[in-house]
Amino acid sequence: MDVRTHADLCVLMPETTMLELLWPLSEKAQSEIDDKKRKPSKEIRVDAMREAVEFAQRTSARGRGKVVLVFPAEDMNHITANALLKTLEEPVGDVRFVLASESAHQLLPTIRSRCIAHTMEWPSPDEASDWLVAQGLSRDVIPLALQASGGRPDDALAIASAGSALEAWPLIPKALLAGDTTVFEDWGAALQIDAAHKVCHDLMLQFSGAEPRFFPKTSLQGIKTDIKLLAQWSKQLAGAMKTMEHPFNAGLMAEALVSQAQSVLNSGDPRKK
Repeated sequence: MDVRTHADLCVLMPETTMLELLWPLSEKAQSEIDDKKRKPSKEIRVDAMREAVEFAQRTSARGRGKVVLVFPAEDMNHITANALLKTLEEPVGDVRFVLASESAHQLLPTIRSRCIAHTMEWPSPDEASDWLVAQGLSRDVIPLALQASGGRPDDALAIASAGSALEAWPLIPKALLAGDTTVFEDWGAALQIDAAHKVCHDLMLQFSGAEPRFFPKTSLQGIKTDIKLLAQWSKQLAGAMKTMEHPFNAGLMAEALVSQAQSVLNSGDPRKK
């Protein structure tokens, strides 16, 4: 596993994720990307699934069966998912398909019905803290990093490592309320959209009487908004996340994002109407 290869294991991930994790692509995919014929895919491509099915039909190298791991399973496009479904309907050889997903509801019902579900828990705060310390983070910043990431250690490390992002984190809701773009200075597009989406998420939680997940309650105090506009904003941010890799001007993108946020976050204040 340390060398990212095993004769009886096939791993399917989006090509962008595989490159990030230093997992080898197929020769065909690597050649197409190297020759600039296309960019690495953010989805699990149907070609990769077909190669996995072919892999499953071969004899096991060790005679103990084979495993095909699909992660994140929700990143299969519709064609890929249907190719997998056909294989699940007509299993081949001694093979196990392992579908790992954080959003199992996004999978086709016909795929879910053919799976045995196993829920895995996130690490406890203490376990996550110990791991983050081992990665070089100070214990002083870990509680805020874990809150900003919703308790996900990898995301906590990424936020804490993103320049001034963690220091500015509690200030984001009020900055968006005031239309202050400086809070996103030097931030990448993905982090900007993610932060705005988390503000939206926490305000929707508060509206329903639940505790915020990503921000301290004090960061959200005084924000009066409309739940319908929050729901619309959430959909808009989800759409923006899909196009974040486009070559937008970072400054103009921040201005547009903050302007949109300011309009929504002031929608429940009668003084702003």
